[in-house]
Amino acid sequence: MENTPERRGEKRLRYYWPVWFAEDFDAELLQGQMIDVSSRGAAFTCRGECGWVHPGRQVTARFSVPRYGTDESFGVADFIRPGNICRVEHINAQLRRVAIQFFEPLPFRPGEQQESQFEPAEAVEATAAC
Repeated sequence: MENTPERRGEKRLRYYWPVWFAEDFDAELLQGQMIDVSSRGAAFTCRGECGWVHPGRQVTARFSVPRYGTDESFGVADFIRPGNICRVEHINAQLRRVAIQFFEPLPFRPGEQQESQFEPAEAVEATAAC
C-alpha cells in the first residue's frame, strides 16, 4: 500500500457524539454519529435510506464539539452549520459515511486545542462512557 502525503491542513478531533442533519432544516431532522470535525468540515455516519444524501447537495448539521479551557476545564460548544456534501461512502447497505464542508468555519480548531492541558481523545472517551 502506498503512503500518500497528508493533504489536510488542520488536525481533526475524533469523537462519537450525535449529529442531527437535514437538507431543509425546517423538515424532519435525521440523526447520525459524528466521526471527526475540523473548523472547516465534519464527517459522520448515517443510515443508508437517506436518498437525498449525495455529493454536491447542501445539508445543515446541528452538533456539539468538546471545548477545553486553559484552566483544564471542559465544556461543549453547540453549532448549526450549513455546508456542501463533498463525499459519501457506502459502508454497507445500512450505513453511509458523509463528509461535509461548512460554508462558514467554526471559530476555533477543535483538533488543535491546547494539548498540554490533557489529551482531548482521552477526555472525550471518558465523558462518552458516563
